[in-house]
Amino acid sequence: MQFKTKMIPLAGAIAFAFAGTASAQEQVVKIGHVGPISGAIAHLGKDNENGARMAVDELNAKGVTLGGKKVKFELLAEDDGGDPKQGTAAAQKLVDAKVNGVVGHLNSGTTIPASKIYHDAGIPQISPSSTNPKYTQQGFNTAFRVVANDSQLGGTLGRYAADQMKAKKVAVIDDRTAYGQGVAEEFVKGAKAKGVQVVAQQYTTDKATDFNAILTAIKAKKPDTIFFGGTDAVAGPMLRQMKALGINAKFMGGDGICTGSLPQLAGDAMADGQVVCAEAGGVEEAQKKGMDDFRAAYKKKFGSDVQIYSPYTYDAVMVLAEAMKKANSADPAKYLPQLAKIKYRGVIGMIEFDAKGDMKNGTLTLYTYNGGKRTQIAVVK
Repeated sequence: MQFKTKMIPLAGAIAFAFAGTASAQEQVVKIGHVGPISGAIAHLGKDNENGARMAVDELNAKGVTLGGKKVKFELLAEDDGGDPKQGTAAAQKLVDAKVNGVVGHLNSGTTIPASKIYHDAGIPQISPSSTNPKYTQQGFNTAFRVVANDSQLGGTLGRYAADQMKAKKVAVIDDRTAYGQGVAEEFVKGAKAKGVQVVAQQYTTDKATDFNAILTAIKAKKPDTIFFGGTDAVAGPMLRQMKALGINAKFMGGDGICTGSLPQLAGDAMADGQVVCAEAGGVEEAQKKGMDDFRAAYKKKFGSDVQIYSPYTYDAVMVLAEAMKKANSADPAKYLPQLAKIKYRGVIGMIEFDAKGDMKNGTLTLYTYNGGKRTQIAVVK
């Protein structure tokens, strides 16, 4: 009995020694994710986080080796509450934790201030859902996105108005916000490039409720289409006043008006098919099966449906991992050049970045409204 009692701790010591050797051969690669896990759009933040977690779990199940060592990916998830100050605090926390890369943030308003912190630390950042062009116009070689930006969205809508809606004369209104003005300017460029005549350009604010003066001026120009750069809260009342003035023009806008709430805000002023709007993202027919498979796997894992951008966070993590594999290193300085020139076919389609870090050929989903419900028209580039 004495002999056996001595052997038990010895066996334990041997097992511990082997475990220590194994862990020494394993390297931990930390992927940060930041999104609003609290607040009004917490459901969207959690959806994004889930997509990142799904990717990390799959990478660990498959097994990845870098520099001769097996990798264990870890997700460090932070909540920015959709608030810029909280977002920069979360970014600094991830930098202090020495993450190897970041997927986030969800909102442009938190992504942009956080991006300087990641850049100063040399940490690559891929936003899955921030569309403000300013994010990639700061000259940061660490900033990337896997979704079309507002400039691409406005330009595509301008071309679509000409090619598919056969618009000849358009009037443009924007709410003078960075978003509204930017998307309207890009719409004008896209439309003019296709020979469409811009007969009027008017301005309002994001809090205005009376549009009779600008709409009366527009009516005199007889446009077949009106483009509005702004949000649904302004677009709804504007549609009401258009109807009251007898303006039957088509009404277009970006993701700011492309909501499920627009029909309620517009009351009975929207005719079926009158409104055409677009959101960043969406898959073309060739990618549909992959997206359906992702949605099914997501629901099985989390017990809920995909909201919007979880496939984009999933792909963003996979893109970071692919760049690391190509560099054979998780060191940001070593894999960043590979990330900049990556070509990766993900759930959302082919992912490549331009010199600024914007998605090449980013897709958009076009919608209209019939019977008070939003209906998909097409996925375009």
